[in-house]
Amino acid sequence: MLIVDAAWTEWLNTNAGLGCTPESMVDAMVKSGFDVDYAGVQVKMAINRHKGRTDAPAEAEAAAGQISAEYVYDAIPVASGNVIRAYDRDVQVLMRVEQPQVIVFGNVLSPEECSELIERSRSKLKRSGTVNPETGGTDIIPARTSEGTWFKRCEDAFIERIDKRIASLMNWPLENGEGLQILHYKVGGEYRAHYDYFDPNTKGSAVHIQRGGQRVATLVVYLNDVPDGGETTFPEAGITVGGRQGNAVYFRYMNDQRQLDPLSLHGGAPVREGEKWVMTKWVREHRRDV
Repeated sequence: MLIVDAAWTEWLNTNAGLGCTPESMVDAMVKSGFDVDYAGVQVKMAINRHKGRTDAPAEAEAAAGQISAEYVYDAIPVASGNVIRAYDRDVQVLMRVEQPQVIVFGNVLSPEECSELIERSRSKLKRSGTVNPETGGTDIIPARTSEGTWFKRCEDAFIERIDKRIASLMNWPLENGEGLQILHYKVGGEYRAHYDYFDPNTKGSAVHIQRGGQRVATLVVYLNDVPDGGETTFPEAGITVGGRQGNAVYFRYMNDQRQLDPLSLHGGAPVREGEKWVMTKWVREHRRDV
């Protein structure tokens, strides 16, 4: 039987702090091979640990935003319509979901652009990490099994064109975006359910929020067709999006009141056949210097 190790303990503590439901946490553990009763006990222990923690200072919590069970779904910044002119390209809107705010786009990148991003990334890939909740540093954990690399914002003409297109599509200032992250998953590779915003209940988040504020929204673009698996999932909302080259998933999790949406919990399902390449763009509240 699988036993909770240090990495799983961190995952439990993080998701308990983010307000995930016990049911969703148990379900994620069972899907990863844990016994359901054992998972239930571990989740209960994590929630009890979280309840006993000292709250973060008020000023740090305010800077990070507030996780809210009564999240207000205000106007999304992305343009309306079934086709959006994004800088230099017409992008199709394939699906819109109101709660959580999720949009599936088609034709964000051309096949040639996808291939170039993959080829330019192959020699630079390193094991992906996650933010340490206490220090703000980077940890390598079993819950995230991809390898990846980064391109600085607008670092050359090719990347600049993509950055400008994404900024136009997301209708968010170019200078508020992080660099483009390229991720590669082999068979079995996954990223278990998590949030993209920085947890306002942990000290480590302050390190990142100082540079550009809280994350507001994410765009994940598939760079290849995934034969089986590798879907982007939103377990709290029952949404699953399959991977198709050039298509993208947009989701927004911070509103104008600076509330953080617990329904934005998402993950990358295990790849069952082939491989998965994606490009991720995170955008912040404020300008982020690179």
